[in-house]
Amino acid sequence: MSQRIAIVGGGRIGEALLAGLLESGTQVKDLVVVEHSAARAAEIADTYGVLTTDLTTAVEGASVVVVAVKPKDVDGVIEALSRLDDDDDLEHVIVSLAAGVTISHYENKLPAGFPIIRVMPNTAMLVGESMSGVSAGRFASQENIDLVVAMMSSVGKVLVVPESQMDAVTAISGSGPAYAFFLAEAMVDAGVGLGLTRAQATQLAAQTIKGAGILLTDSGSSPTDLRAAVTSPGGTTAAALREFERHAVRSAVNEAAFACAARSAEGAGGASASSEGAAVSPDRS
Repeated sequence: MSQRIAIVGGGRIGEALLAGLLESGTQVKDLVVVEHSAARAAEIADTYGVLTTDLTTAVEGASVVVVAVKPKDVDGVIEALSRLDDDDDLEHVIVSLAAGVTISHYENKLPAGFPIIRVMPNTAMLVGESMSGVSAGRFASQENIDLVVAMMSSVGKVLVVPESQMDAVTAISGSGPAYAFFLAEAMVDAGVGLGLTRAQATQLAAQTIKGAGILLTDSGSSPTDLRAAVTSPGGTTAAALREFERHAVRSAVNEAAFACAARSAEGAGGASASSEGAAVSPDRS
């Protein structure tokens, strides 16, 4: 990827993308980070060897500008971008990683013609295993989309969807890791209740969820087929699954996903949106 990428925001999500891009072969000279905290900027520069600078300097010559700040800070970035005097006629692709901020929010505030691409990654971005949803604005070309897909592929898998499906993406993958952690937490508590130490139960639950995830992504089998393969008629797993059904766990997951999507839609108006369901943390940074 030879295009220069300016990452605005040096928090965990910005750092995760930076690390992923470097790991995938992007050259240090093609990356620049904007971070308002001098201490944090120095830390990033020392760790990765990249230039950390102000927004004006970073955007100059950059073909991709990644907005990786908290939703409440997006408007400040947009205002600064709109004031910049772009003398080199370089097309900046604006990539938004800010939860709940719509493409139209950017398009309404920036000069006409800016290609905007909205991305919803998740917390697994921190370990290079994100599942990112990508939606393109009306001025984004296929080349722009391909560029962002390649960029986000450095930190995991990517699915291109219309923006109308972004709330659903948030409900399934954006907030999804929290569902898995919630299940793991419950499994650990159950293990302790059955006589295991918390350390033992945590190791068992974590590796079990990891292995199940790998089976699901790599085996080519559906969740239904994989679940059935583990479930012998009248066996131990069947007994456990009967309790899940008796307590309407499947229905609870469905209701939880719909509630998450609804909350995401409530915040769809712009940068004032809550960052619940954000990729990295409730206070995305």
